[in-house]
Amino acid sequence: MDIFLTYFCAIGLALPLGALIARIFAAPASRFTAGFLRLSGIHAAQTMTWKQYGAALLGTNLLLGLAAYLIYVFQGALPLNPDGIANLRWDTALHTAASFITNTNQQHYSGQNGLSYLSQLVGITALQIVTPAVGMAALFAVLRGLRGETNVGNYYLDVTRGAALLTAASAVLAVLLTWQGVPSTFDGAKTAQLLQPVTVEGQTVTTQTIPVGPVAAMVAIKQMGTNGGGWYGPNSTVPLENPTPLANLLQMISIILFPIALVVATGLFLRRPRFGVVLVTVMSLLSAGLTLGAVLAERQPNAALTGLAALGPNMEGKEVRFGTDASALWGAITTQTSSGSVNAMLDSFTPLGGLVPQLGMFLNDVYGGIGVGLINMLVFVILTVFIAGLMVGRTPELFGRKIEAREIKVASLIILLQPLVVLGCTAAALALPSVTGNSNPGFHGLSQVLYEYNSAFANNGSGFEGLGDNTPWWNVTCAVVLILARFLPILGPLAIAGFLAAKKAAPETSGTLRVDTPVFAGMLLSVMLLLQLLNFAPALVLGPVAEHLTLSAPSSTTQDGPR
Repeated sequence: MDIFLTYFCAIGLALPLGALIARIFAAPASRFTAGFLRLSGIHAAQTMTWKQYGAALLGTNLLLGLAAYLIYVFQGALPLNPDGIANLRWDTALHTAASFITNTNQQHYSGQNGLSYLSQLVGITALQIVTPAVGMAALFAVLRGLRGETNVGNYYLDVTRGAALLTAASAVLAVLLTWQGVPSTFDGAKTAQLLQPVTVEGQTVTTQTIPVGPVAAMVAIKQMGTNGGGWYGPNSTVPLENPTPLANLLQMISIILFPIALVVATGLFLRRPRFGVVLVTVMSLLSAGLTLGAVLAERQPNAALTGLAALGPNMEGKEVRFGTDASALWGAITTQTSSGSVNAMLDSFTPLGGLVPQLGMFLNDVYGGIGVGLINMLVFVILTVFIAGLMVGRTPELFGRKIEAREIKVASLIILLQPLVVLGCTAAALALPSVTGNSNPGFHGLSQVLYEYNSAFANNGSGFEGLGDNTPWWNVTCAVVLILARFLPILGPLAIAGFLAAKKAAPETSGTLRVDTPVFAGMLLSVMLLLQLLNFAPALVLGPVAEHLTLSAPSSTTQDGPR
């Protein structure tokens, strides 16, 4: 029921939301928006070339990252710190700044214990509004280029529009979550009296300190903006972030709402609604397959517990109140998008259950992050059009404009960047265990390392938490991956859109390859799966597949090392 309701409600809400988004980004700036931007010296009617747009995008994100870094390293002396949280270490602050300006929200600190209220609100929540808006803005800049506009829009206007949409939607969700019991206060931590005393390190403890704060606002934007992260370290497994079944459902819907709505908006914005249907169909087929795989895998008994507990579904690392299906569903959709929030510990999934999130992030466009997932899908569309053109002996064209060597070189580099960075960093980390401090020497250890870099590249942020990642090695290398994986896959397609817009459009004829047919949808699906499986199949075989086979062997359950 959770699975059906999540998809049904998300798609039902995405249709009108997508139409609204398309209208907003196609219309000129309103008087209010234009006046607001004019206060900063920005003329909303002044459009930019793709190079100017890209420069504005990079410049503003650099400033945001620097400001966030300074807040983190000086938070101990800044206001809104009632619990006396200390400054973040330099490398943790570097990673956190890189993570939150890239819409990734990969956390190497423990949420409520690592950041003050000021850091959570300004250095985290504010970026969770701006960074998905940047992704949305970049998408519409690319779409304008595909429509043939040599000037791809005004970056500042587009980001303002995206931020306004996300803020409005998140405000509604925050109110609903507050109604369900998520904290929304500026008071300091609460002290609760335990029902019975407990002994901790030889001391008798009768009370528990419970951090609170303006949690509902942060949780709302983290889900609505596919940000992930969490106010609390264990994320949405914590009852204070996710107290009821309704809160759980609302959060799952919000994770995929904007990504689906933007696909709807793309078809309408390009005036090619059938092309939008093709994209939604391909993404939904992949989503359904991944979700089904996760659910079936987590319904299986945990092989590591054979003989130690009664047979049943794998409940390790899961909330009993959610069970395996709702946990597997969340784990699947949070990695099909760039959300990365969790309501169960992915490190405790079965090997094949943990394989599903890896696949979702390797594809990186099954709905994907806000804007950037669809941009990744458009790169695959360009490659598919090129391959189809070669197969039939025609010059490949997309929307009447010829795709030539320059566009294919850029698209190919974007596709190759992921395996080069993810597999290269994984190999380096595994080759230097004395430096990286990998927690598990077996097959699961490989999966942990691969997942960490895969999550960073996919702007996802979730993790296999058995990995001790708050060290200079992981903080610095992941920060590099985060920056490369965010901005190069945005700037590359932006350049392609600029190249195509400069070309003269040819009229479509009966011989033109149509990108809005079931045949093209099948080709697109095949190209995506073949390319990504060829890139990452060996690593997956050496990690989760080998772990599954080892745990399934009756006499070799110790070969994989500790879980």
